[in-house]
Amino acid sequence: MDPAINFCCTCGSATSLQVPDGDSLLRQVCTACGVIHYRNPRLVVGTLPVWEDKVLLCRRAIEPRHGKWTLPAGFMENDETVAQGAMRETVEEANANIDLGEMFTLISLPHICQVHVFYRARLLDQEFSPGVETLETGLFREEDIPWNEIAFRTVTQTLKHYFADRVAGNFQFHTGEILPP
Repeated sequence: MDPAINFCCTCGSATSLQVPDGDSLLRQVCTACGVIHYRNPRLVVGTLPVWEDKVLLCRRAIEPRHGKWTLPAGFMENDETVAQGAMRETVEEANANIDLGEMFTLISLPHICQVHVFYRARLLDQEFSPGVETLETGLFREEDIPWNEIAFRTVTQTLKHYFADRVAGNFQFHTGEILPP
Protein backbone atom coordinates (compact mmCIF):
# COMPACT_ATOMS: atom_id res chain seq x y z
CA MET A 1 0.00 0.00 0.00
CA ASP A 2 1.20 3.51 -0.80
CA PRO A 3 2.04 5.89 2.04
CA ALA A 4 -0.78 8.14 3.22
CA ILE A 5 -1.44 11.41 1.44
CA ASN A 6 -1.11 13.76 4.41
CA PHE A 7 -1.32 17.06 2.56
CA CYS A 8 -3.50 18.25 -0.30
CA CYS A 9 -1.69 18.59 -3.62
CA THR A 10 -4.16 21.35 -4.59
CA CYS A 11 -3.88 23.73 -1.62
CA GLY A 12 -1.31 22.20 0.74
CA SER A 13 -3.66 21.81 3.70
CA ALA A 14 -3.88 18.67 5.83
CA THR A 15 -6.04 15.77 4.71
CA SER A 16 -8.12 13.42 6.78
CA LEU A 17 -9.30 9.88 6.16
CA GLN A 18 -13.08 9.84 5.57
CA VAL A 19 -15.80 8.39 3.37
CA PRO A 20 -16.86 11.20 0.99
CA ASP A 21 -20.55 11.74 0.22
CA GLY A 22 -21.70 9.27 -2.43
CA ASP A 23 -18.67 7.01 -1.90
CA SER A 24 -18.30 3.80 0.08
CA LEU A 25 -14.54 3.72 0.69
CA LEU A 26 -12.20 5.65 2.95
CA ARG A 27 -10.30 8.36 1.04
CA GLN A 28 -7.85 11.10 1.94
CA VAL A 29 -9.93 14.31 1.76
CA CYS A 30 -8.56 17.83 2.11
CA THR A 31 -9.85 19.48 5.29
CA ALA A 32 -9.71 22.94 3.67
CA CYS A 33 -10.73 22.71 0.00
CA GLY A 34 -12.50 19.32 0.03
CA VAL A 35 -10.47 17.73 -2.80
CA ILE A 36 -10.68 13.95 -2.68
CA HIS A 37 -7.33 12.24 -3.25
CA TYR A 38 -8.09 8.92 -4.96
CA ARG A 39 -5.50 6.16 -4.91
CA ASN A 40 -6.09 3.63 -7.62
CA PRO A 41 -4.12 0.68 -9.02
CA ARG A 42 -1.17 1.40 -11.28
CA LEU A 43 -0.89 -0.14 -14.72
CA VAL A 44 2.23 -2.04 -15.73
CA VAL A 45 2.29 -2.39 -19.51
CA GLY A 46 4.57 -4.36 -21.79
CA THR A 47 5.01 -6.72 -24.69
CA LEU A 48 5.80 -10.31 -25.46
CA PRO A 49 8.11 -9.78 -28.48
CA VAL A 50 8.62 -12.84 -30.69
CA TRP A 51 11.14 -13.66 -33.40
CA GLU A 52 10.35 -16.95 -35.16
CA ASP A 53 10.11 -19.49 -32.29
CA LYS A 54 11.91 -17.30 -29.74
CA VAL A 55 10.79 -14.73 -27.17
CA LEU A 56 12.75 -11.60 -26.28
CA LEU A 57 13.58 -11.31 -22.58
CA CYS A 58 15.38 -8.60 -20.63
CA ARG A 59 17.60 -9.11 -17.59
CA ARG A 60 16.78 -6.39 -15.06
CA ALA A 61 19.42 -3.83 -14.05
CA ILE A 62 17.17 -2.31 -11.36
CA GLU A 63 15.20 -3.36 -8.31
CA PRO A 64 12.90 -5.02 -7.72
CA ARG A 65 14.32 -8.35 -8.87
CA HIS A 66 17.69 -7.03 -10.06
CA GLY A 67 19.38 -9.63 -12.29
CA LYS A 68 16.20 -11.58 -13.02
CA TRP A 69 14.63 -12.00 -16.46
CA THR A 70 11.41 -10.35 -17.60
CA LEU A 71 9.47 -9.23 -20.62
CA PRO A 72 9.97 -5.56 -21.53
CA ALA A 73 7.44 -3.70 -19.38
CA GLY A 74 7.00 -0.87 -16.92
CA PHE A 75 4.59 1.63 -15.48
CA MET A 76 2.22 3.37 -17.87
CA GLU A 77 2.68 7.15 -17.99
CA ASN A 78 0.02 9.85 -18.03
CA ASP A 79 -1.04 11.08 -21.47
CA GLU A 80 -0.37 7.80 -23.26
CA THR A 81 -2.57 4.88 -24.25
CA VAL A 82 -1.95 1.39 -22.93
CA ALA A 83 -0.57 0.41 -26.34
CA GLN A 84 1.71 3.46 -26.50
CA GLY A 85 3.03 2.66 -23.04
CA ALA A 86 3.76 -0.95 -23.97
CA MET A 87 5.62 0.14 -27.09
CA ARG A 88 7.57 2.84 -25.19
CA GLU A 89 8.62 0.35 -22.52
CA THR A 90 9.79 -2.11 -25.20
CA VAL A 91 12.02 0.59 -26.71
CA GLU A 92 13.26 1.80 -23.31
CA GLU A 93 14.15 -1.64 -21.99
CA ALA A 94 15.23 -3.48 -25.14
CA ASN A 95 15.68 -0.91 -27.95
CA ALA A 96 13.50 -3.27 -29.98
CA ASN A 97 11.52 -2.50 -33.12
CA ILE A 98 8.17 -4.24 -32.96
CA ASP A 99 4.86 -4.61 -34.70
CA LEU A 100 2.37 -4.46 -31.83
CA GLY A 101 -0.26 -7.18 -31.88
CA GLU A 102 -3.34 -7.68 -29.76
CA MET A 103 -3.61 -7.46 -26.00
CA PHE A 104 -2.72 -10.90 -24.69
CA THR A 105 -2.86 -10.94 -20.88
CA LEU A 106 -4.47 -8.75 -18.23
CA ILE A 107 -3.53 -9.84 -14.73
CA SER A 108 -4.70 -8.16 -11.51
CA LEU A 109 -2.45 -8.02 -8.45
CA PRO A 110 -4.75 -6.45 -5.85
CA HIS A 111 -2.31 -6.96 -2.96
CA ILE A 112 0.19 -4.56 -4.57
CA CYS A 113 -2.39 -2.30 -6.27
CA GLN A 114 -1.26 -3.13 -9.81
CA VAL A 115 -2.69 -4.47 -13.06
CA HIS A 116 -0.25 -5.96 -15.59
CA VAL A 117 -1.08 -5.87 -19.30
CA PHE A 118 0.98 -7.59 -22.00
CA TYR A 119 0.55 -7.39 -25.76
CA ARG A 120 1.80 -9.94 -28.25
CA ALA A 121 4.35 -8.35 -30.56
CA ARG A 122 6.43 -9.34 -33.56
CA LEU A 123 10.06 -8.26 -33.65
CA LEU A 124 10.75 -6.50 -36.95
CA ASP A 125 14.47 -7.27 -36.81
CA GLN A 126 17.13 -8.58 -34.46
CA GLU A 127 18.53 -5.11 -33.77
CA PHE A 128 17.77 -4.96 -30.05
CA SER A 129 20.03 -4.13 -27.11
CA PRO A 130 19.81 -3.42 -23.39
CA GLY A 131 18.32 -0.10 -22.32
CA VAL A 132 19.43 1.72 -19.17
CA GLU A 133 17.24 -0.47 -16.91
CA THR A 134 18.42 -3.71 -18.55
CA LEU A 135 21.64 -5.69 -18.07
CA GLU A 136 21.20 -7.84 -21.17
CA THR A 137 18.64 -8.93 -23.72
CA GLY A 138 18.24 -12.26 -25.41
CA LEU A 139 16.02 -14.43 -27.56
CA PHE A 140 14.90 -17.67 -25.93
CA ARG A 141 13.18 -20.79 -27.18
CA GLU A 142 10.69 -22.22 -24.70
CA GLU A 143 13.08 -24.91 -23.53
CA ASP A 144 15.87 -22.35 -22.98
CA ILE A 145 13.92 -19.86 -20.87
CA PRO A 146 15.49 -19.49 -17.41
CA TRP A 147 12.18 -20.29 -15.69
CA ASN A 148 13.66 -20.18 -12.18
CA GLU A 149 15.12 -16.75 -12.91
CA ILE A 150 11.93 -15.01 -14.12
CA ALA A 151 11.39 -11.79 -12.14
CA PHE A 152 7.60 -11.71 -11.84
CA ARG A 153 4.79 -14.25 -11.66
CA THR A 154 2.79 -12.24 -14.23
CA VAL A 155 5.61 -12.77 -16.73
CA THR A 156 5.73 -16.50 -16.00
CA GLN A 157 1.95 -16.72 -16.46
CA THR A 158 2.08 -14.73 -19.70
CA LEU A 159 4.86 -16.90 -21.12
CA LYS A 160 3.05 -20.12 -20.19
CA HIS A 161 -0.16 -18.87 -21.86
CA TYR A 162 1.83 -17.94 -24.96
CA PHE A 163 3.52 -21.32 -25.36
CA ALA A 164 0.28 -23.23 -24.66
CA ASP A 165 -1.62 -21.12 -27.20
CA ARG A 166 1.16 -21.56 -29.75
CA VAL A 167 0.96 -25.35 -29.41
CA ALA A 168 -2.85 -25.18 -29.71
CA GLY A 169 -2.54 -22.96 -32.78
CA ASN A 170 -5.01 -20.46 -31.34
CA PHE A 171 -4.00 -17.32 -29.45
CA GLN A 172 -6.58 -16.09 -26.95
CA PHE A 173 -6.91 -13.14 -24.58
CA HIS A 174 -6.15 -14.26 -21.02
CA THR A 175 -7.28 -12.61 -17.80
CA GLY A 176 -6.56 -13.57 -14.25
CA GLU A 177 -5.33 -12.54 -10.86
CA ILE A 178 -2.39 -13.35 -8.70
CA LEU A 179 -2.83 -13.28 -4.96
CA PRO A 180 -0.07 -13.16 -2.33
CA PRO A 181 2.06 -16.30 -2.15
